[in-house]
Amino acid sequence: MIAYLKGEIIDLTETSAVVLAGGVGYEVNLPQATLNGLEKGQNAAFYITESLSPYDGTTLYGFVNKEEQNLFLLFKESIPNTGAKKALEFLTKALRSLPDFHRAVINQDIKILTGIFGFTAKTGQKILDALKGKMDTFTVQGEAKIKTLDVPYMSELLAMLNTLGYSAAEARRAIEKLSREGALGSDMESNIKSALRILSK
Repeated sequence: MIAYLKGEIIDLTETSAVVLAGGVGYEVNLPQATLNGLEKGQNAAFYITESLSPYDGTTLYGFVNKEEQNLFLLFKESIPNTGAKKALEFLTKALRSLPDFHRAVINQDIKILTGIFGFTAKTGQKILDALKGKMDTFTVQGEAKIKTLDVPYMSELLAMLNTLGYSAAEARRAIEKLSREGALGSDMESNIKSALRILSK
């Protein structure tokens, strides 16, 4: 069983990297955030989880640290009908900000999962139900990236802008700008209109 690989990146695809280690090239499926930081010719190291399939044989999944690997395994083992490929998709979304994902699951905040991380309402609720109580002792390093603003209906406002076609980053920037200007209130409709005025510029 392969547990760790260290070697030269000799090829990259949209979903994987080929790592040359000990004269053998291993194809390793990786989260998108990890792939984005790789280049051919550089050396890299990954914790490895093997997945067996009757169709594809053994597939390798790689992670830059144990934290990512443990969350991948948690998805795969705890969420119903979630294989390795789907678990990697979930991890890719969660890696936008692990501290914020961790907080959303603990707080059972479906709006953050849908509005910020891009999960559908059905999938987000499935994640919350499956991981309830299991993330409390899960260690997550780093600081939150999603600013906690003192804004009424923050999650709802983010989700609404997201459904209107704006990315989570665009929505957050608009809300933060309005907050700095003191232009946010308790009325959702007014907040949306104010945010749209900024986003349309």
